[in-house]
Amino acid sequence: MMPLLNGWEVLQRLRDGGITIPLLMLTAKDEVGERVKGLDLGADDYLVKPFALEELLARIRALLRRNTESKEHVSTKLKFQDIIMDLDSREVFRNGRLIELTTKEFELLHLFMDNPRRVLSRDTIMEKVWGYDFSGESNVLEVYVAMLRQKTEEGGQPRMIQTLRGMGYVLKGDS
Repeated sequence: MMPLLNGWEVLQRLRDGGITIPLLMLTAKDEVGERVKGLDLGADDYLVKPFALEELLARIRALLRRNTESKEHVSTKLKFQDIIMDLDSREVFRNGRLIELTTKEFELLHLFMDNPRRVLSRDTIMEKVWGYDFSGESNVLEVYVAMLRQKTEEGGQPRMIQTLRGMGYVLKGDS
């Protein structure tokens, strides 16, 4: 009963677009079939109008509580192709082999793993990993990329961190 799109279409588009925030449907449609449809399409809760403000607030608190609890169980592992990074233990594995990384190497790989297949400029990497805007002639980034490549490519593993001359670096692998 909304203009242009109905609630079902909005809900479907949000969920199809990967939106995972808690969604509470407020609607005048009170049939059991309508409520089931809303929940099946991805609503986390369904409240029929008219409703008491206290009930709405209690349902919102419950959704927020559930969302917070579920985030505690979210995986703290990043995976890209055959590289697995455990953010809790700060361990990195490639094809099951543990790779020992320094703090800065870990942070650099973490940035790449958070942005797979995305070209990261030298300035962006310097700011995110080293925490400052550095436009000097230092080759610290190149040195760390070389060390990270050496460790991740050990044993003949294919290169994952690619250099795009004049643009920056990208984590993309060969496939």
